[in-house]
Amino acid sequence: MKAIAMMPTPAPINDTWFTTKRVTDGLYLITEHHYYWWNRANLWLIKGRDQDLLIDTGLGVASLRHYLAGLLDKPLLAIASHIHFDHAGGLYEFEQRAIHGAEAEALRSGDDHEALCTPELGWVLPEHFEQPPYPGFMVNEYTLRSAEPTHILQEGDVLDLGDRAFEVMHLPGHSHGCIALYDPQAQELFSGDVIYDGELLDELHCSHIPSYIATYERLQTLPVETVYPGHYAIVGRSRYQQILGDYLDARRQPGCPSEIAPPGHPSQA
Repeated sequence: MKAIAMMPTPAPINDTWFTTKRVTDGLYLITEHHYYWWNRANLWLIKGRDQDLLIDTGLGVASLRHYLAGLLDKPLLAIASHIHFDHAGGLYEFEQRAIHGAEAEALRSGDDHEALCTPELGWVLPEHFEQPPYPGFMVNEYTLRSAEPTHILQEGDVLDLGDRAFEVMHLPGHSHGCIALYDPQAQELFSGDVIYDGELLDELHCSHIPSYIATYERLQTLPVETVYPGHYAIVGRSRYQQILGDYLDARRQPGCPSEIAPPGHPSQA
């Protein structure tokens, strides 16, 4: 297991780093609003009758657990939709933490390469921080903190909150262990980086375009009214189908891999 590097423990409470928006009864959107909007992840807190879910945990540079303390009144399971640093960086803070089995070892070992946060990859840069999350923060010391998963998620697992339940869908393509959570009754999809209304990344070292195509072909048959994505705005049914179709039209053309992001321009990790 990788030794914890020099980055100090985040400040217990940073009342300027995070913002919270109540979306519906029992659903909150948390963002790190002083971080680069292009990479800024959506963190979703779902309040259930018997248990709460936190989908993604952000960078881990300020204490999300302390920030959310006023909203937490029952057992909480923190889930990483995938291992990338902007989604799994804060997972180590939570007692109950889950990730798909394909990326469990990367979390366990604190694998910066799989998390896309090694310096040579260029995804974590000083200009991405409008202000430091705490005094003395050094971007070049940023690392994915290792954490032992308490729950290994697999395709078909059901997360029961008492008053609603979510099915785990393993949807690789962006990375090996990408998952989404699907509520079949409400036809809601918490999609992480599988689908969002922005530049889709499928040429990372951990990406696989044929898997992404298979994932999108599968999603075309899934009844979805609302997508709560890992980046950008909430997506409705019509736009969801359009994103799926546009990607498949582009990637099914042999010999024409469209340029998803310009060279040297970091986009959503």
